[in-house]
Amino acid sequence: MIKIIAIDIDKTLLTSANELAPATIKAINAATAQGIKVVLCTGRPLIGVTDFLKQLGLADQAAEYVITFNGASVQTTAGTILAEEALDYADYIELEALARRLNLHFQIENDEHLYTANRDLGEYTIYESFLVKIPVSYRTPEEMRDVLMPKGMYIDAPELLDKAWQNVTAFAPYQQRFNFMRSSPFFLEVTKKSVNKGSALAKLAEQLGLAAANVMAIGDQGNDLSMIEYAGTGVAMGNAIDSVKKAAQHVTSDNDHDGVAAAIEKMALNAE
Repeated sequence: MIKIIAIDIDKTLLTSANELAPATIKAINAATAQGIKVVLCTGRPLIGVTDFLKQLGLADQAAEYVITFNGASVQTTAGTILAEEALDYADYIELEALARRLNLHFQIENDEHLYTANRDLGEYTIYESFLVKIPVSYRTPEEMRDVLMPKGMYIDAPELLDKAWQNVTAFAPYQQRFNFMRSSPFFLEVTKKSVNKGSALAKLAEQLGLAAANVMAIGDQGNDLSMIEYAGTGVAMGNAIDSVKKAAQHVTSDNDHDGVAAAIEKMALNAE
């Protein structure tokens, strides 16, 4: 029986207009009324999720949960940290230097700021700041020593990221220690190797006394793949990339045609 529904936000929970569809709200409310924990799993910080949690009636709760920064933080929706694993300063120096070699914009994101050592702010950095509702702050690498770093982001035009990611030699020395996840065409996110949405979801399930068989996960992008693979019921959006569809047991409608609502109704509310 499904006890946790883990849902990615961008292009999954939200429509292309970055809104919650009425059918999605209705289905999630029906699930929570049955005692199912609906857990938003995102690369965003908590502040970038709060408006949606409020619309779903899940905000500021001690027994409702959210996974942020692609799994680097597991917390209650009231903000109590249950598990957290961040990059350290030595990691930052290496990853930031890699960005300079590849001529990419790089930033660190936490609950307070987007930090960048590049004075030439890219358009996608500004977009991310607007999307997650946190300010951009310029800091030199030396000034980053005491900053909490849940995740880093290589953030640039899709064609620039495509070209950089194809440079296998450049990334190879880092693959054993870091997790690189393409969360959108213009975001390449990086965390500690052990950090991903799937491992975070496993930690939460264990704390709640549940198993993977009790979990349904819904997503569309590469950073959702780990939780789709972990969950007993993995659901790919109709707009998901091929690797997510291949890993999932089910494919639902896309994010502009109530895909999340359809999956919840069929597999959680009306499951035999």
